[in-house]
Amino acid sequence: MTEAPPYPQKRTCPYEPPAGYREIGERGPVLKVTLFDGREAWMVTGYRESREILTHPNLSSQRTHPGFPIVAPRFRSQIARTLALIAMDPPVHDVYRRYLNPHFSLKSVRRMRPEIERIVAGFVDRIVEHGPPADLVPLLAVPLPSLVICRHLGVPYEDHDFFQDASGKVMLGTEEESATAAQDLFDYIDRLVAEQIKDPSDGLLGTLVRERVVTGDIGHDELVSIALVLLIAAHETTSSSLALGVITLLEHPEQLALLREDPDRLPGAVEELLRYIATTDLVATRVAKGDIEIAGHLIREGEGVLVSGTLANRDAAVHQRADELDVLREDSHHLTFGFGIHQCLGQNLARMELEVAFKELFTRIPGIRLAAPVGELPILGAGTVQRVLQLPVAW
Repeated sequence: MTEAPPYPQKRTCPYEPPAGYREIGERGPVLKVTLFDGREAWMVTGYRESREILTHPNLSSQRTHPGFPIVAPRFRSQIARTLALIAMDPPVHDVYRRYLNPHFSLKSVRRMRPEIERIVAGFVDRIVEHGPPADLVPLLAVPLPSLVICRHLGVPYEDHDFFQDASGKVMLGTEEESATAAQDLFDYIDRLVAEQIKDPSDGLLGTLVRERVVTGDIGHDELVSIALVLLIAAHETTSSSLALGVITLLEHPEQLALLREDPDRLPGAVEELLRYIATTDLVATRVAKGDIEIAGHLIREGEGVLVSGTLANRDAAVHQRADELDVLREDSHHLTFGFGIHQCLGQNLARMELEVAFKELFTRIPGIRLAAPVGELPILGAGTVQRVLQLPVAW
């Protein structure tokens, strides 16, 4: 292996890390990797070290910093480098989180459960009516989180085809596709926010208009940036986790049997799937705004830092049988939602959507199976969100 191995690397299996990551993990818990543009960045692969650095005061999310590590050409656009929350440091970041946290709290999400159950049941009804073979990507994995976040934000669901396509291009398209899609989404949400300011709805955007825009706490452009982040993040990662979770359980029938035997095991199984799959390969992309000493290494001011959720979640120093899927696992703690002040705002919502979807799907269609070999399933994405483009099933 070279002194600074290449990152990212392509997956050949939807739910397993790239083969080269094993060597990167063995070189960890802190090492340098080489990015697509030839620049080097530090990568943290250990679970404990990841938690340590994610709470370090000298770690910054400022994507406009010249030393910030860009892991793919599509993330070089101006919009991608100035996103609300994601590209912010305290104190501004903390103010925005304080405005949004109550709307994504566990208590708030639990109130949404009956509606989410009705939505999921409707999608599974259509799958059953469609009959086998059925592609779960367009029939469940993509529209479920899309509809849920639309209703939560107050975004018209009739526009879902547009923003599902656009958000996918933002995360997984070419540099030109990503920049164009990001601008299209920004323009769409800009018009939507203008309408909300004139006539606020009952959704989260309308609430923020009444509680924060009218009072002058945040401005029009700030609300547009917030809504853009929420729309993309809530849709893209949950959609991919749902599809990958189904594939993983179908490829591990003994684990799926344990869930069918006792559905109360589902919450723990969701945590294990989040640990095992690591849909978002990186849980943090940062830059050092001051020197950081960690695991015997000195990360100097201005150097880029990557935190690998994929490798931290499979750290053998923390997890027994780290590379095995075990839905009864007691040490299923993971960093898939990040750690510290930037921990994923929508994690409670994502967990509930996954739990409800798995329960409904595997209960209503007990004989469900993959209709194509897992090795033939098309995969898109490297170093960011892993997406399965088709998920054909039969029963």
